[in-house]
Amino acid sequence: MKKHLITSALPYVNGLPHLGHLIGCLLPSDVFARYLRSRGEEVLYICGTDEHGTPSEVGAAKENMSVEDYCKKYHDLHVQMYQGFNLSFDYFGRTSSQQNEEIVYRIYNELEQNGYIAEKVTKQVYSSDDKRYLPDSYVMGTCPHCGYEKAKGDQCENCTKVLDPTDLIQPRSVISGSDKLEIRETKHLFLQLPKLEKELADWVETRKGIWPDIAYSIAKKWLKEGLQERGITRDLKWGFSVPKEGFEGKVFYVWFDAPIGYIGITKQWADERPSERSFEDWWLNPDNVVHTEFMGKDNIPFHTITFPATLRGTGENWTQVSMLKGMNYLNFAGGKFSKSLHRGIFLDDAIKEFPADYWRYWLIANAPESDDSNFGFEQFAMTINKDLNDVLGNFINRVLKMTTNNFGQQIPVLSQITSEEEELYETLDTLIRQYSSYMDNLDLRKAMATLREIWVSGNNYIARTEPWKVVKTDTDRAATILNTALNLIRLYANLSAPIMPQTAKQMLDLFEISQDISFPDSRMSSYLTGLKAGTAFKLSEPLFKKIMPDRVTELKAIYKEEA
Repeated sequence: MKKHLITSALPYVNGLPHLGHLIGCLLPSDVFARYLRSRGEEVLYICGTDEHGTPSEVGAAKENMSVEDYCKKYHDLHVQMYQGFNLSFDYFGRTSSQQNEEIVYRIYNELEQNGYIAEKVTKQVYSSDDKRYLPDSYVMGTCPHCGYEKAKGDQCENCTKVLDPTDLIQPRSVISGSDKLEIRETKHLFLQLPKLEKELADWVETRKGIWPDIAYSIAKKWLKEGLQERGITRDLKWGFSVPKEGFEGKVFYVWFDAPIGYIGITKQWADERPSERSFEDWWLNPDNVVHTEFMGKDNIPFHTITFPATLRGTGENWTQVSMLKGMNYLNFAGGKFSKSLHRGIFLDDAIKEFPADYWRYWLIANAPESDDSNFGFEQFAMTINKDLNDVLGNFINRVLKMTTNNFGQQIPVLSQITSEEEELYETLDTLIRQYSSYMDNLDLRKAMATLREIWVSGNNYIARTEPWKVVKTDTDRAATILNTALNLIRLYANLSAPIMPQTAKQMLDLFEISQDISFPDSRMSSYLTGLKAGTAFKLSEPLFKKIMPDRVTELKAIYKEEA
């Protein structure tokens, strides 16, 4: 059975992550990892902070810190935020690690030996006011292709066109805003992507129908336009030094070493566990590994073109991405969530307002898969109130109270099964197969819609069988109905666990049973008789609380939703 390697795009270390980062890659990857583990699959789920490049240098200077201390501070804050949202990384590392440096040098040396590295004298932007060369991403201006006024010098995030800073109209420094820019000559190393274009195009074609349309179409667009040489070094101090004579004082470009960071972070994980598998078991054993990547759409070109080309150019048999789940943007208050503009809800604030599972459920149920989606507190409250409180929470509360009032706090005896139960089994068997299929294919919104249908089926069953009436004339029949309903709570916990792990734990904690999360692979006729008569359960406070209109108004004002 193949192992599953799951990687989430590495969040940049500067500042704190927001809900856009969470749904763009981090949360979907966690949901998929948890789902696969519940199926008994072997999973390695890794991520880490992306730490090199100008933003770290600039951020450290603003906080009067060394770059190393700055990166450590924000790495630790990222870890804290992700723990708060119950992200279940097997390892969360750093791209500045010694292990990543080793892998970067290994890959670079192989590329150079194989003739895929070239030296070129280039013209680069120098800011007189900042007294430094500006990396491409630190030059901002108007995109010559689509007119977007905040395009950066490496790529327009609006139309995804690859750019050079000199392409921009009215360029200026992102650091200071100065337009006193000049072009100076400097020598750099370039990855010869055109030499790998045919091999890469053939491979991308095999991904048709496997990758989502957004990932496949962006890769094909780049190939159609023709691949260009890609610079892999920069005039910076912070980063891995280039091990080549004549390139002293230069470092590798962050977009060269960051994707390699997936491998470096895996090596960090392996080095801490020398008795377990090595990183080669995951990265140089492609026939036995399924690699699934998660990222926002702005990262797709680098993961479908540049990083695969980098690995292929080494001549080694590296694991390539099998499935790439690309996400569109989550928008808020007239634009996408933005760290630089501080627009949106950041994770430290979000976790103070509501439990993590509220956010996890809403974000997955409204994931920007095929198009951009919008976050608004009214929609958020409506979903939490209807789906979690009225459907799932209400079902659990009613069943626990009815059972306690009529049979005490234990599972009543299951007697004769009727057509009502058989119809429920058949409905659930069909819905769970659908849910599993959607999860396997990473159709997350469809999976959530199906999960809600599964919850609704329990309410429909209770409404049809009316145990509150039946108990007055036929206690055995009422006991069977409530036994079945209590078993549904266990089913809902296991199915909901990838999305709402804390809620699932609370649901299983109601019963004196094992807390292991496992996907219900058996047919419902046997699964829904799993909780045996006499098993004790506890009453609890409602799992969810409604979000009232005055609270919505307050939140909209605090977070400037209508700004």
